Amino acid sequence: MSTVHEARHWVAGEWLADGPRRESIDPATGNVIGYYYDALEQTMQAAIDTAAQAFLRSPWRSDSHRRATALSHLADGFEARLDEVIDSLCHENGKVRPEATFEASLIPRALRFATGLAMHNFGRVLESRPGQQAMSIREPIGVAGLIIPWNSPAYLCIRALAPALAAGCTAVIKMPHQAAQTACLLGRIIESVSDIPRGVVNIVIESGADGARRLVDSPKVPAISFTGSTVTGRAIARAAADRLKRVGLELGGKTPHLIFNDADITAALPVLEKSCTVFAGQFCMTGSRILVQREIAETVKTALAERLRAVRAGPASDPSSQMGPLIDRAAARRVDAAVEAAIAAGALPLVRGGPPADPALAQGAFYLPTLLQIDNSDLPIAREETFGTVQTLQIFDTEDEAVEMANDSEYGLSACVWSRDVDRPIRVARRLHAGLISINSWANLAVEFEEGGFKASGSGRLGGLASVEDFLEYKQITQDFVPHPH
Repeated sequence: MSTVHEARHWVAGEWLADGPRRESIDPATGNVIGYYYDALEQTMQAAIDTAAQAFLRSPWRSDSHRRATALSHLADGFEARLDEVIDSLCHENGKVRPEATFEASLIPRALRFATGLAMHNFGRVLESRPGQQAMSIREPIGVAGLIIPWNSPAYLCIRALAPALAAGCTAVIKMPHQAAQTACLLGRIIESVSDIPRGVVNIVIESGADGARRLVDSPKVPAISFTGSTVTGRAIARAAADRLKRVGLELGGKTPHLIFNDADITAALPVLEKSCTVFAGQFCMTGSRILVQREIAETVKTALAERLRAVRAGPASDPSSQMGPLIDRAAARRVDAAVEAAIAAGALPLVRGGPPADPALAQGAFYLPTLLQIDNSDLPIAREETFGTVQTLQIFDTEDEAVEMANDSEYGLSACVWSRDVDRPIRVARRLHAGLISINSWANLAVEFEEGGFKASGSGRLGGLASVEDFLEYKQITQDFVPHPH
């Protein structure tokens, strides 16, 4: 593996060793895999000042051809070094190799889509009355502050960065310390693209939130894009409201699987299992709520329980590993406490996972899958995002009851409908309050379409044509002229 052992901040085209030097940890083994510099507030301020100057003084914001070329070359750069990105995600993020490969594969695709967005930033022109021409043009808003989570740091960074660059913005990226090595690798790849002027992209690594607060508070940063928890998203929205900033938020989720009695259970079961174990359940679209129609409930819960018990947890270095660790051991303790509280409140453990008994995994942050049957939708385990390998199972009788149960949540990021009926899936999908509905599948999203949530799952959209909207301003220009005499 080509690991960056000492991760620094990338600001103004320079690698800065600002802040205390700390350890990067492999969550599968607890081993030190490198070091990073934990940003000071002055590091973030330098990045903000640099991005603001680059926006004003470089040709980046006005040269769409250059932006398109740069994004295309950046896609080439990532394709050439995709194995390095995969290795970094395996070692630092704990993903098993197929999951890391999936995440990394989305990066060039998102960049190539953004290449087209850069060249299609069209406005409108209208002769609004005889002798007057009116036009609407779209201009980049300025510096974009991008606050990235640790659970899929490589793709989620590019998912926000690509449309910001396509729009003509400059960027300050706040990367979490759990992804410091990956952040530095992303910076090295961006550095290799000469079409991107220095200072257009800046990357700051931070374990706390002081730098992120400065990013949100700064008058030089008119747009914020955040992916993370709903609690933090609300705090960002409140702070950004003082300056009336443009804020895009993709927040928590509590994805339900609605499994009707005419579903293909054989096809559904492996997907239900994976929806719990992918990224060790640390995914905003984790399929944490199993809603199953009564006629097939016993079959589903027995078969799903058997599959979850058989899941093999382990490090990415073991090809037989089917699931990696949580991000750290504190996360495993938090998930276990939530499960214990649910059982104490009446949840029935169909599968009681938890820390594995295998001593070879004892130093990692592993947490085996848990399946709880519940009758009470008000239990915190059914309402709050667990961010771990935990599923709840509830039984419904009618389609209306299933929809009501699914919508009974403050979240609305995604949902899944399982049915072989020709009409029911689309009928139910239109009634669900969620931004992504997967029919006979799970988290079946495409980067070319808009991604985001309803309700407390966020605002704004990343992916698709709408992804540039948070990074653009509309300007109307009118001009009177002497019309041609008729």
